[in-house]
Amino acid sequence: MRRIRIGCVLAICGALPTFGAPAGAATEPLSLFGISSKNGTSLGVPMQIVILLTLMTLLPAAVMSITPFLRITIVLHFLRQALGTQSTPSNQVLLGLALFLSFIVMQPVAADMYHQGWEPLEAGRLSTDQALDQGTKPLRQFLVKFAREKDIKLFLELSKSPQPRTPADLELKVLLPAYILSELKAGFQIGAILFLPFLVIDLVIASVTLSIGMVQLPPVMISAPFKILLFVLVDGWNLVIGSLMKSFYV
Repeated sequence: MRRIRIGCVLAICGALPTFGAPAGAATEPLSLFGISSKNGTSLGVPMQIVILLTLMTLLPAAVMSITPFLRITIVLHFLRQALGTQSTPSNQVLLGLALFLSFIVMQPVAADMYHQGWEPLEAGRLSTDQALDQGTKPLRQFLVKFAREKDIKLFLELSKSPQPRTPADLELKVLLPAYILSELKAGFQIGAILFLPFLVIDLVIASVTLSIGMVQLPPVMISAPFKILLFVLVDGWNLVIGSLMKSFYV
């Protein structure tokens, strides 16, 4: 965080005119992030700051949609609804847990993207376009691994893209939405399976309360302690999180 602040201060200082410099004196443009245009000239500091701020605004959407965060949050939401504990755990706890679990899965991918893309760009061995292409290869491999073929075909047709010869030739504009659709389906499938045992408990409790005439007491209030007790006895958090994380290492 401190490095980002220092970089922003340097960028602003570099964008300002130099005091004491003669009027009309040419100054060499600075480069903060090694970003250059297609003809090889370095982009100006203000333009690089605009690009950085734009990427930072898109970062939350990328974290929520193109990482395991999407599937994990859906499953945890279904689990909380199945338990009937409305706001326990809270949204902040579930989101924090999903975020840390996503970091565990994506850390090797992010490390490969850094080593294959950013390091050669800083060393000057690759241009910006080449570094972008090399840096996105690990991400494409991760997305291809979990995107369904049916969803990929759908977005190939919608984008009117040519059929790739290999999965590595798929573009991100096809892979990203296909991965999101595939994760939505996987999350709902896991959530539905989690719902079934707790639904059975609700049905049993409801039938028992109706048979003995307890119509004034909601069956949900009676079934909630039994569902929580069952979940705790089978060590549910360990089973759910363990199975969920193993699904990303197949």
